Formats: sequence, C-alpha cells, structure tokens
Amino acid sequence: MTHLPEIKFVRLTGIALEDIVSHMNDPRVAEHMPLLVSKWTLDDAEQFVAAKEEYWQRDTLGHWAILSDEAYVGWGGFQKEGEEWDFGLVLKPDNFGLGMRITRKAIAFARADPRIDFVTFLLPPSRKNLGALARAGATFIKEIEYNGEVFRKYLLETL
Repeated sequence: MTHLPEIKFVRLTGIALEDIVSHMNDPRVAEHMPLLVSKWTLDDAEQFVAAKEEYWQRDTLGHWAILSDEAYVGWGGFQKEGEEWDFGLVLKPDNFGLGMRITRKAIAFARADPRIDFVTFLLPPSRKNLGALARAGATFIKEIEYNGEVFRKYLLETL
C-alpha cells in the first residue's frame, strides 16, 4: 500500500527563516514566479512572514506553511485582494507533485468557510499544465497585469 503523506497547514511563523530562504532561492521556483526577481535574504523572509501575518490579523485568514509528514514543503493559502479571495501555492520543487492534493484540501477549507463564495487564481503564462485546475471546475476569466507582469486569472466557485 502506498503511503499518502499527512498534509497540514500551519502558520509561517513556525518555520525556520532559513528554510523559507532556501525554498525561495531555488531557481526552479523562480521559473514560475515572475515577481521573484532577486535572491532572498533572512531579512526578506522575515519581512515576508511579517506581511503574511498582517493579513491574518486583518482578515483572520492568510497564507500557511504547508507540511507533509511534518516536513516543510512550501507555503500557500488565501489572501484577500479587494473583495476576492485569491489562492496561491508555492511548493519546493521536490514536492510539486503534491500541488493538486494540497489545493483540494485548501479548496475544501474554502468551501467550509462562509466568507468565501469563490476563489481566484493568478497564474503566470509559464504554467502550461492546467488540466487539473479545469477538472476542479476553475474557469479562465481574463489576463491581468499585476506589478508589471501578466497573469492569467481563473475563478472557482466554492458554493
């Protein structure tokens, strides 16, 4: 029988900053993050975690650190953008294969939260394999510009 790792969502404050720096400095991560334009330092990671904690304070929801069998595999979650809840997921390259499993768990969370009628996804044009997103029910809305970069916006109803 194949072992399915236990996926847990925890606060980013519980992850060593060095682990986040290492993750974000992996060139395979940068391939799909057009806004990631420089190497991260411990200060960058500290500012990142503090910014994500501010969203938790403001919205009582935000990005989590994601653990697979207690090991840090990435970060992601929901961030309020205007009136929309945007879902983002940034995994360590060795854990890219967990993406849809983690996304399904997060979407189940969203469906149980009465504040979230739908979720948006902003994906860079470098993301080509979108079949799983379509199978989950997400639909393409439009291309948008965000901080000078083009992203494809998708929407998934959660009701």
